[in-house]
Amino acid sequence: MSQSTRNVVGITDCASTIKSVCLYHVINSSFIRTHYVAMDTTLSTVDQYIAAQPEEHREMLETIRQTIRKAAPKATEGIGYGMPAYKQDGPVAYFALFKSHVGFYATPSGHEAFQKELSKYKLGKGSVQFPLDKPMPLALITKIVKFRVKANEAKATEKKQVKQTKQSKQTKK
Repeated sequence: MSQSTRNVVGITDCASTIKSVCLYHVINSSFIRTHYVAMDTTLSTVDQYIAAQPEEHREMLETIRQTIRKAAPKATEGIGYGMPAYKQDGPVAYFALFKSHVGFYATPSGHEAFQKELSKYKLGKGSVQFPLDKPMPLALITKIVKFRVKANEAKATEKKQVKQTKQSKQTKK
């Protein structure tokens, strides 16, 4: 008998300002929750996000923030999906505090390029979990962020060249 699998995302109210996003795998009609993210939909800045976290984790979150900002000084900082987000010619990275880890999201390409270095951490397709009881791998975060910036710049340059080629063909007609 073949097994049928699909993903379902569910959003539920946990409290007045918190939404929970759960990713479920549906295997032969059985739901298995595999990922959970709590989003505070009232936060609009990274300062607010960090201030809303338990005091014992704020310094570490600020260090991650400064590491990303140093690695991607031109990136814009904001809140995306309820967590700190950095964008430069597209998404660069996101991070979020959880009960026992920091989730770091640099899209699948950012994680695929560093598969060997990330292999000692729990991984998802575009996510990695850095345990809170271990030192944060700031040098690795720096390398991943710099990689994502370069990848986004290359993609933006390619799009620009394609657009210019199309425009030059149209003007020759």
